Amino acid sequence: MNGIIQQAVMQIKDDVGRALDTESIEAVCRAVGHIWRRRELDPAATLQGFLLQILHGNTACSHVPRLLGKQVTAKAYSEARSRLPLEVFQQLLVIICGRLQACVNDTGRWLGHRVWVMDGTGCSMPDTPELQKAFGQPPMQRVGCGFPVAHLLAMFHVGTGMLVRVVAAPLRTGDMALATYAHGGLQRGDIVLADRAFGSFGHLAALAAMGAHGVFRIQQTRLVSFFHGRPSCANGCRQVRRSSTRTGRWIKRLGKHDQIVEYIKPRARPSWLTPEEWRSFPSSLLVRELRYSLAAKGYRSRSVTLMTTLLDSEQYSKQAITDLYSRRWEVETNLRHLKVTLGMDVLRTKSVTGIHKELAMFAIAYNLVRLVMLEAGRRQAVPPNRISFKDALRWLLTAGPNARLTPLIVLPERPGRCEPRVQKRRPKNYPLMTRTRSALTQTLWDKVLTS
Repeated sequence: MNGIIQQAVMQIKDDVGRALDTESIEAVCRAVGHIWRRRELDPAATLQGFLLQILHGNTACSHVPRLLGKQVTAKAYSEARSRLPLEVFQQLLVIICGRLQACVNDTGRWLGHRVWVMDGTGCSMPDTPELQKAFGQPPMQRVGCGFPVAHLLAMFHVGTGMLVRVVAAPLRTGDMALATYAHGGLQRGDIVLADRAFGSFGHLAALAAMGAHGVFRIQQTRLVSFFHGRPSCANGCRQVRRSSTRTGRWIKRLGKHDQIVEYIKPRARPSWLTPEEWRSFPSSLLVRELRYSLAAKGYRSRSVTLMTTLLDSEQYSKQAITDLYSRRWEVETNLRHLKVTLGMDVLRTKSVTGIHKELAMFAIAYNLVRLVMLEAGRRQAVPPNRISFKDALRWLLTAGPNARLTPLIVLPERPGRCEPRVQKRRPKNYPLMTRTRSALTQTLWDKVLTS
């Protein structure tokens, strides 16, 4: 590698750039017990080539030797990548995220709190027996007619957009089963934003146990009423539908559509919690419920009901929490940068270990681009999320030796923007694959032989 990426990063944050040099990478390899020979594709060159591959949109392995400027084959590069232990990639990600900790701690705090947003997504991968067995494919597709899909849970820092956790699991894994793995980066006082899939008693209690808070949309099955004396699990009213979770016991009114209730611990333990963890949770939990309306011109207003453990209405007003939860939608933009701009939507590795290596490198590459956006936002006096992700990526790829960070494209503010999820360009009208490739090929041959 010609050192463009490392030199560009060092201009912005030298300790992060030093984590990408040859000495640091070899130190990580020695720390995990990896032994290698001196060759053209040593661990440092292989990792740097992998990073370039991701930054170029997850380009083909045959392109990487040209990016590195080395006379090696694509097969040699793939074999060198497979020789590196997964622990090297994971440790390198931990080191880089640790050196970005100051940026996370000092940027984008909300009323003194660090704020995180988590959400689930998925990514496709090559159709190999190993990946099919490990991750599975959508149930509506026949065997041999679809690709394995991994269920991912990603946690981003609100304010910088940094990716601190990404966890991969089989397709039919719930979001909550992965949430506890993302909790490792939380500290006391942190706030987590997420959709209604994460709004359960168990998740709130797990966050409260570590001194953190949650702001989630209330699940559809939970009945919420803002009238004192309403049906609840405390008074055993029979008018409550049995198919829905009863409301909590009313405690205090804080304002219009703003109240504190007591949630009773369910009898059934969630499968993602161990019996010891479930027994350690209290029998009840004080939760704040609040409701607000989303009004759009020409449409009926739609109400949104939130649950949170931020109980102090003077310190955390209803409007402040409403504005905070509106930032949850930034996770969709962050995932789009990962899956579309960087190309994580379709992974290329054909082994389970390789998939985890690839995801770790995507997280490293994404955070390096975010670091450029953070510095550009500071110099141009705009929030980091106003800086164009794609323009920051272009600068990172083309910055020459000792090149200074030039002003990047600043996106316009578009509050309340609403765009349909449609495709204007029509794809070619080929039928879907409903039989295996061998069966379809045999059908074509039968037509040729009988014609």
